[in-house]
Amino acid sequence: MIIIDSNEMKRLLSQIYNKVSKDLFGAGTTLLKVTIDQNIITLQAKHPRASRSAALEGEVPSLKLEVDFHLSLLFKKKFRTQVEEQTGWNIEAILRDYDSFTQFAFTNIVLK
Repeated sequence: MIIIDSNEMKRLLSQIYNKVSKDLFGAGTTLLKVTIDQNIITLQAKHPRASRSAALEGEVPSLKLEVDFHLSLLFKKKFRTQVEEQTGWNIEAILRDYDSFTQFAFTNIVLK
């Protein structure tokens, strides 16, 4: 499936991303860039540092990493559901990498 690279589509994906982010983390992004290349869509985001996250990192760093991992899995699940419902796309995979030290996240949507 090839998606047309349009400002409207990028805006919709940004809105979905920020809504899921706000629902899970209590805040949207401070930076969000969407690129579309045939059947792969990449979202580059920078998230604000949550005070709870900083406190946990200072006390129990290993627990913070585990929490980040599980939140990222939950984010992918919710994001995929919202994108499929609002676009009708058939998504093959959602790939996400989050760096807790810089709060950068890269999310790739691979369409069938």
